[in-house]
Amino acid sequence: MSKTPATSDRAAFVRAEGVLVDRGVLSAVAYMAAHRPGFRERGLRLLQTAAAAPLFAALGQRDRSLGNRVAHLPLRDMSEDRIAILAEEYVEDILRDKVLDTGVELLKGLRREGFTVVVLSEGIDEVMGRLVRSLGVADEVHTNRLEYRAGRATGKLLDPVVGGYEGGRFVRDWGRRRGLDLSRCRAYASKAPDVLLLSAVGEPCAVNPDFTLRKAAREANWPIRDYPA
Repeated sequence: MSKTPATSDRAAFVRAEGVLVDRGVLSAVAYMAAHRPGFRERGLRLLQTAAAAPLFAALGQRDRSLGNRVAHLPLRDMSEDRIAILAEEYVEDILRDKVLDTGVELLKGLRREGFTVVVLSEGIDEVMGRLVRSLGVADEVHTNRLEYRAGRATGKLLDPVVGGYEGGRFVRDWGRRRGLDLSRCRAYASKAPDVLLLSAVGEPCAVNPDFTLRKAAREANWPIRDYPA
């Protein structure tokens, strides 16, 4: 997690996946699993990642937090140093090409308007924290964090887990600590589990929404923004 002090009385909360970057957490986990030392260990973790994919998809609409916990299990027993090296490679070789230019311009525009931009990502800090900070488009970045013991990942995520229905609580707590009027704040997201994040502010916007969020946004009369193809 990376923080800088808020400098504005208005904040914009942005979910990275779908708004800023066109790639999910399983891609990063699969990349790291494919680069584990040893053929047997590599194959085992790739099979574990493949098995986690349908479960992550199934949980995605119902329990995103649990889905994210399951998705990161293949990183168990990897050294902290190795994860850092592979994360840097993944960001530079793959993820940077998946950054959405329209999303970058959206965040830059929010900062020009005077908003404190807070980005939330399901990815781990070694990956998504690195990417977002390098783009220079956010004042704060909140990501998932791996638990390490004796320099090795346990496969578990530290609480609180980013993703799912906790987004609304995060926004309310963040705003309360800074004394902000959330009715004057904005939020941008693309997935159905982020509906509570969006509903926590006075100016929500669904960006490239999935079917469920698009339907909810229409029923709530929220703005919908679709990026050009």
